[in-house]
Amino acid sequence: MSATAKKRAPMPDDIRARKGGTPLVSLTAYTTPMAQMMDAHCDFVLVGDSVGMVLHGLPSTLGVTMEMMILHGQAVARGLASAMMVIDMPFGSYEESPQQAFRNAARLMAETGAGAVKLEGGVEMAATIAFLVKRGVPVMAHIGLTPQSINTLGGYKVQGRGDAGDALMADAMAVAEAGAFAIVLEKVPASLADAVTAEVPIPTIGIGASAGCDGQILVVDDMLGLFTAFKAKFVKRYATLGADGETAIATYADDVRARRFPGPDHVFGDTVPEPKA
Repeated sequence: MSATAKKRAPMPDDIRARKGGTPLVSLTAYTTPMAQMMDAHCDFVLVGDSVGMVLHGLPSTLGVTMEMMILHGQAVARGLASAMMVIDMPFGSYEESPQQAFRNAARLMAETGAGAVKLEGGVEMAATIAFLVKRGVPVMAHIGLTPQSINTLGGYKVQGRGDAGDALMADAMAVAEAGAFAIVLEKVPASLADAVTAEVPIPTIGIGASAGCDGQILVVDDMLGLFTAFKAKFVKRYATLGADGETAIATYADDVRARRFPGPDHVFGDTVPEPKA
C-alpha cells in the first residue's frame, strides 16, 4: 500500500467495532467548509436536524424538511474524505410506518451519499429500525431527550431519572436488538448512561450523558461559540467565534464609516503594476 494512500472513511460496522475502545469523536456539520475543518478529527460527522435552529432560526427541529436535510447533507458530503457521514431523519419522515421510513431513508442516502441515518425513539421505533436494517439501511438510534418529541416530553428536560431509568434501559436494549449500530444518549443522568453503556453491545454516543460513553458528540456551533442564543449545561465552549465575529463586524462597520476601509492595498490603480523582478 502506498504511504500516501487515502484514508478510508469508517463504515457502520467499523463504528460498532469500536465498542469499549478509544472513544469515538463526532460533531455536527451543515456546510462544506465546516465539514472540511472537522474531517481529519472526527470518526463520523452528523448532519443534524439541529440545522433548523442553528442556521435557519427555527424555534425547534420540528420544522426541518427532507429537502433541507438533503441540501445540507450534499454540502457536508463535499467536505468529507475520511469521516463517515450520518444524516438525521427529520420529524414526520419515519414515524408513520416502516415503509415510509424506508422510502425517506433510501432517498436521504441516495441523494447525499450518507453512510447511515439517525432516527429518534426507543421501544416504539424498534420495529422500524429492524425493517430498515434488513433492507440495507444502517441506523444510529437516539434515545433519552429526543428533540423531535419536546411537545410530549414537556420541553428539554433530563430524561431517565428515578423509575424512568428502567424505561430508558429498555429503549436502549430494544434498539440494539433491532440492529442499530450505535445509540446517541442525550441529556440523561451520568450513572444511567454508564449503566446503558455497560449493558448494550453497541457503542453509546453521549451528549449531556457521561464521559464513560463510548463516544461523544456536540453541535459544532455550540462548542465553537457561534450559536449564542442559549448554552446548554452539557456544552463546553472551545472558542468564542460568535463574539469574535461580532467584534470584527463592528470594527469593519467603523472603518467603512470613517473611510479607513478600503485602504490603498484594497483598491486598483489606473495602470498595470510593473512585474516584480
